[in-house]
Amino acid sequence: MKIKPTSDRFYFYVLFFFITGFTGWLWEVLLFFATEHVFINRGVYEGPYLPVYGFGGLLLCMLLRRLKRRPLSVFVLSTAICTVLEYLTSLFLERKWGVRWWDYSGHFLNLNGRVCLLGAVVFGLGGTALVCLFLPFYEKLYGQIPDKWRRIASIFLLLVFIADGARCAMHPNTGSGITFSSGSSSFFR
Repeated sequence: MKIKPTSDRFYFYVLFFFITGFTGWLWEVLLFFATEHVFINRGVYEGPYLPVYGFGGLLLCMLLRRLKRRPLSVFVLSTAICTVLEYLTSLFLERKWGVRWWDYSGHFLNLNGRVCLLGAVVFGLGGTALVCLFLPFYEKLYGQIPDKWRRIASIFLLLVFIADGARCAMHPNTGSGITFSSGSSSFFR
């Protein structure tokens, strides 16, 4: 799909950010529910999105889109990109609020509990599915949404996200099942 002018590209990426951020939130909530049998709103924000997944999705879309017919390359690069993003995000969150939202200390080949081999492989597989399967579908779907509704949805989602971000900058979403004390181990965020 050819994305039109800069403003249309902006809305394309805003909606993509929220779709991937919501998908990541849903993945983590369902994974936590399946193992712990309790609903926990995972992440720093209150809304149903995890910005690290949204930004990761944007990075993969922007950097790997041209490789969508080369899944092995996409897997290797997705694994590397997402692992670096996850490590830096963990470091930032802990330095900013003094809390860990995830800790892989008990997992094989972890690096300071911030990333681990299993997580990297899962992100590589997810990134491959995102770039090679979902992105072409999203591009077609996006082209079918009227311009007016793209703008309205994008602006609405951004306003909600900004308000949620302002609130969470002062009072991040923390607590049992959301954040972990040093030394606790979880595959979840």
